[in-house]
Amino acid sequence: MKLLIPGAVALVLLSGLAVAAPAAPVSASPMHDQYLPPDDLSLREGVPEQQQLMRVTEYTIVAGNQRQSSQQPIPVTSPLSLRLKGKSLNKGASISQVLVHFDGGDSKSLKKPTYDEPSSTLTLYYPHTQYRVLVDLLRNEKVYCQFLSYANGHIWADLHTTSARAR
Repeated sequence: MKLLIPGAVALVLLSGLAVAAPAAPVSASPMHDQYLPPDDLSLREGVPEQQQLMRVTEYTIVAGNQRQSSQQPIPVTSPLSLRLKGKSLNKGASISQVLVHFDGGDSKSLKKPTYDEPSSTLTLYYPHTQYRVLVDLLRNEKVYCQFLSYANGHIWADLHTTSARAR
């Protein structure tokens, strides 16, 4: 009896015997790792403990003006922020929104990115000079937001696009 390979597999399946499929390779790299900059300082050690990856589907620009107290002289601030909403893309991710705050001050460093699990909110801080760049990306490209945290305490967060053809 001549039996072809597909027929042999069908025969095994019909007989109730288990056929083990080849295991898919397990990737130690996070999704969208091709958009990460080079890790020259070797800060991204091992597999991230947490990854949140979201595709931005809508955004809101908030340009505020507030008086924080009745102090003299009157401290009036004008906070600028973006609220991004979207769909989480990777397994186990719960991210649903990103708050981007812009620091207009003269500070030499920004606050670290934070992810709040209960509200599924990532908060990012950028210098005020990056506002136009981010709004331009949101208006013209598919934008993704990524948050990675590592066992050594290193945190990486970004807003990025995928590869695009030059016009």
